Amino acid sequence: MADTLAPVVRTTTRLPLLDVLRGAAILGTLMTNVWIFASPGSEWGVLQGGMKVPDALDDPSFANIAETVFRFLADGKFLALLTVLFGVGLAIQFDSAARRGEPWPGRYPKRAAFLFVEGTVHFVLVFAWDVLMGYAVTALLVAWLLARSEKVRRVAMWTAGSLHLALIGLLTLDAMARPDSPPKTPDPATLAVDLYAHGSWPAQVAFRLEHFLILRIEPVVSFGLLVFLFLLGVRLHRAGAFTATADGRRIRNRLAAWGLGLGLPLNAAATLGGGDFFLLGRYGAAPLLALGYIGLIGIALDRLWIPAAATRTLGSVGRTALSCYVAQNLLCMLLCYGIGLGLADRLGGSGPWWVMGLWAGVSLILATGSWLWLRRFDRGPLEALQHKVLSPRRRSPA
Repeated sequence: MADTLAPVVRTTTRLPLLDVLRGAAILGTLMTNVWIFASPGSEWGVLQGGMKVPDALDDPSFANIAETVFRFLADGKFLALLTVLFGVGLAIQFDSAARRGEPWPGRYPKRAAFLFVEGTVHFVLVFAWDVLMGYAVTALLVAWLLARSEKVRRVAMWTAGSLHLALIGLLTLDAMARPDSPPKTPDPATLAVDLYAHGSWPAQVAFRLEHFLILRIEPVVSFGLLVFLFLLGVRLHRAGAFTATADGRRIRNRLAAWGLGLGLPLNAAATLGGGDFFLLGRYGAAPLLALGYIGLIGIALDRLWIPAAATRTLGSVGRTALSCYVAQNLLCMLLCYGIGLGLADRLGGSGPWWVMGLWAGVSLILATGSWLWLRRFDRGPLEALQHKVLSPRRRSPA
């Protein structure tokens, strides 16, 4: 137990790196999700191969190259970054409980249950590819591991990572062994395409509930990766990777060197390998590049390469990460689906520029809205709701 309560490296100078990383992760996940909203069949279209990246080598037009690079930089990378940061947040809560002398996990299961309920509501009402439900389940396991020894956590971390890579490897081999066939694309006459283009919101809710199991397949397949990245976040936090110290800067330099040096070529190879290597790229190589992003963003902040205005903007999004995550999907739903402006149906087939413009517009709304909100309130709206529900009630004096 003495090992689990070891103090974390501290500094009197607060480095805004964690808030900036959270902000980058939220806007980065939107870089991937925006293509889901813009695709025929939306959430169901993903399962039918409707999000195929154009082959920039076969058709090297400027639009195809721009879309390929845009999606290459985002797919799986920022989701992995967000997962690591959830692990960091869990470690910070553990350290806070230890300083106050409170038992662990204490009230944390209630927090995880609340996150699971939030994710369920988000899944049913807004977006099927929700991450909160998977994070809530993973957090319960990792919270238990935090009260164990460093050796137990290390074994759990590498076991989870190894099992995950074995599963992804088997799925990749299965995809390669199957006979070549034309890529699936959603048929405009299918129910899902018509549903998201012209159907009502209650019908979309009913569709998600009817196909709950298949639409929840991602956190099941990637559960080992979630455990690995959560525990990796814990290790990085305890090593001082996010602090304004010489050790912290050294760790960030190493993350950038190894993450970018290995992550970029491995992700490029997976992309060039085609659809058979999609899982290996998104759930195997992408997390490595995400570590490079942590190091690169950290170095940029250390050396003041990022303008102060951009740092404040990303920090505002990061401080309201949960609210911005739900808000970005709600905005895209209203902009792309037939229950709102129906941009996916009206602009479908017109090229990638409107999709990238949609990402930029929604990102600007989130950045401006979070900055204005935090000028008046200490927490984002969903963060405040969570705090109000989960904070222990103080007894009034007798």
